[in-house]
This record gives sequence, C-alpha cells and structure tokens, in this order.
Amino acid sequence: MPRTVEAVIEPGGRVRLLETVVIHEARRAVVTILDEAAEAADLPAHMSEAALAEDWNRPEEDAAWAHLQSARF
Repeated sequence: MPRTVEAVIEPGGRVRLLETVVIHEARRAVVTILDEAAEAADLPAHMSEAALAEDWNRPEEDAAWAHLQSARF
C-alpha cells in the first residue's frame, strides 16, 4: 500500500526523510517537489517527532494521563 512521508530536498539534491521508514527490500518512490521552502525552524521538531511518538504512544503513558481524558472544559 502506498505511503506518504514528508521529506526535505537539500540544494545538492540529497533527500532527507523527516521520519523513520522501515522497509525490507528496495522500493520505488515518487518525489514531488513543492513550491514552498522548508521551514528551517520546524525541521528539528519534525525530525524528533518519530522518536518522541515511540515513547508517548506506550500504554503506560496513556495510563498516566487517563485521568485528564474525563475533564470537561
């Protein structure tokens, strides 16, 4: 099944994926170059998102914050 992954293409043509991709064999890919520039300030946040999600998306983390799910605003 096709999957979309955000990336940055650097001036020299190097493609840097902004999340970890695990594949078990070579795959074809299609690269679409957008007209907008990459926001340099956002890159560290995007690059750390996968690592943080691994920690945040654990059952223990959900249990620790479960008491806030019933709060009404």
